[in-house]
Amino acid sequence: MIERKGVSGWWRVATLGCLVLLAVALATGMSMFEQFKAQIQHVQGQLKDTAQVKYIAVLNDDKQAPAMLVTLALQDTALQIQRLNAVTEGREDSMQLWALSEGDPVRSLGVLESKGKTLRLPASERDMASATTLAISVEDKGGAQPGKGPRLPYLFKGSVIQKAL
Repeated sequence: MIERKGVSGWWRVATLGCLVLLAVALATGMSMFEQFKAQIQHVQGQLKDTAQVKYIAVLNDDKQAPAMLVTLALQDTALQIQRLNAVTEGREDSMQLWALSEGDPVRSLGVLESKGKTLRLPASERDMASATTLAISVEDKGGAQPGKGPRLPYLFKGSVIQKAL
């Protein structure tokens, strides 16, 4: 008579352990996938709420060193102006921002009232749409008289870059 040996209990325990391990790995993977999806949705929401800068201009001085950074975001109603150097206007002077475009007269975008490092100047996309260059002139306190152009030469000048969004 042939004696038949049964399957040892060790193999059954090992198989059951592998199945449990597989179930835990599968549950962990699905949980990580759901967390990843939630993170992607969160980042997409943040990206939608982040200002999308459409117009940028770096205004350089006469030595071609950056002096001011001017940006306009699509959802914003003001130019964001950041001074990149230490030049400030005198007591009896004002700095005035101008939009230059080929074939059109120079347009004033406003007087820089603040002497701080950053400031905002009311503007819209329409104000920037045709501008090819922005420039800063030094004017008498309060800015140039309406209808009168800027005092030349410009203190700072730079091309307007329109970003594709």
